Amino acid sequence: MKKKYKIITILLLILSIFITTGFTKISSTPKTLYRVYIKGESLGLIKSKIELENYIDKKQNEIKKKYNVDKVYVPEELDIVKEKTYDQSIKTVEEIYEEIKDISPFAISGYVVKIKGLNTKSETGKVIKGTTQKIYVIEKNVFTNSVENTVKSFISEEDYENYANNTQKEIEDVGKYIEDISIKNKITIKKTKIPVNKKIYLNEDELSKYLLFGTTKDQAKYTIKLGDTIPDVAFNNKISTQELLIANPELQDENSLLAEGQVVSLGMIKPQFNVVEQDTVVFREEKNYSTETRYDDNRYVGETEVIQAGVKGENKVTQEVLKVNGEITSRTPITTEVIKEPITEIIVKGGKQRNYYGYGSVVPTVGEWGWPATCASISSSYGWRGGYFHDGTDIAGCGYGSNIFAAQAGTVEVSMKKTGYYSGGYGDNGEYIIINHHNGWYSLYAHMCPGCRYVQAGDYVEKGQAIGGMGMTGAATGVHLHFAIWHGFPYRGGTSYNAMAFY
Repeated sequence: MKKKYKIITILLLILSIFITTGFTKISSTPKTLYRVYIKGESLGLIKSKIELENYIDKKQNEIKKKYNVDKVYVPEELDIVKEKTYDQSIKTVEEIYEEIKDISPFAISGYVVKIKGLNTKSETGKVIKGTTQKIYVIEKNVFTNSVENTVKSFISEEDYENYANNTQKEIEDVGKYIEDISIKNKITIKKTKIPVNKKIYLNEDELSKYLLFGTTKDQAKYTIKLGDTIPDVAFNNKISTQELLIANPELQDENSLLAEGQVVSLGMIKPQFNVVEQDTVVFREEKNYSTETRYDDNRYVGETEVIQAGVKGENKVTQEVLKVNGEITSRTPITTEVIKEPITEIIVKGGKQRNYYGYGSVVPTVGEWGWPATCASISSSYGWRGGYFHDGTDIAGCGYGSNIFAAQAGTVEVSMKKTGYYSGGYGDNGEYIIINHHNGWYSLYAHMCPGCRYVQAGDYVEKGQAIGGMGMTGAATGVHLHFAIWHGFPYRGGTSYNAMAFY
């Protein structure tokens, strides 16, 4: 009788375990099932992985229609792991689907494009580390076509097609020959599953806009008024002429005519990769004549006579020109052929009194300023560019160490190597000189080569005197002279002027 009660007690204990555990099914033989995890947490067991994948694909017709795809995949954060288990408490795929549909986005097949960011320099010369970004597309050609469109924003379609098809004409006298077009950033394209909560580019127009401007938002607009010119519109809206032309491909160049009421885009370009163009350029360049001044003690101070008119010479110059996103970053001389030598201008002045410090002199006018370099190639003009104001004119192509000349007579106010802002003004000037012309006007010469400042503060210099050598110290990407003319001391209350207006 005691044995009978013991057996009944054991059976009741087993029954209570079943009641406590919710009648979990325990099989005496393990089965192969699939455990579903979302973000690392188990959702339960299912019989078939394929059945769940097919059910998700079947239910997501809206995604298929939106992205024009044939198949929808499980979320990226979902893991389905094969498992041998005695646990037979199986969920249906419908139950699993209902649990995951609002937790994690489903995915579609496409491509992820990685564009490696490049290190850049701020206006002060500080290194800004580049960031790598990801772009998602369904079709690979959407990206490749967008890249080509972006490249053509900086290189004319005709030049690009001739380069791509190897149909460029060789330079006979003057002209340009594209040696190479490349993208500086490392770009990789890989097939992948894309979560549908990511930004996915479906057409090349939208992606081209992003690659050029860094945004897909509509750009600001401006309505042309009577008398507007392209340089004026760009300057008044704090963008460069080049940026205005790129944002409005219908404008051929800065001399294109504008119609009153015409609407133009004011988009500030922010390319997502750097388009590098390497050209061989041949052009004819005027060679400035020098001026010889003779003094006649029989004439009064202020009397001037030109006894031999100066005549400009001409050189045929071949350069290697490097452009990044349409902007010239360096000019490297290859050859210079003298076509015609200049004729020196000879001026006779009254010699009783030399006007070393310009007391009582008038503001120098157009034509009275001497050219500050041995070449005349301008790589970057005065005005807005890339969102900041460029207060001088960059002259390049003369060669490393080539002479820099004083544009007017005066006293050297500053001759130093400076990094960082100069009293809140222009960025890292490197080695630079400021000349005081004693009539309210100053000239600034920046980025000289190391140790290439030939004059010191307090020195008096004549117009045309060599004061330094061209270099690339400071915030400079290539050999050039940053030449600026100011009324009032530079960056200390003075006002910069477009130096080219004085020539």
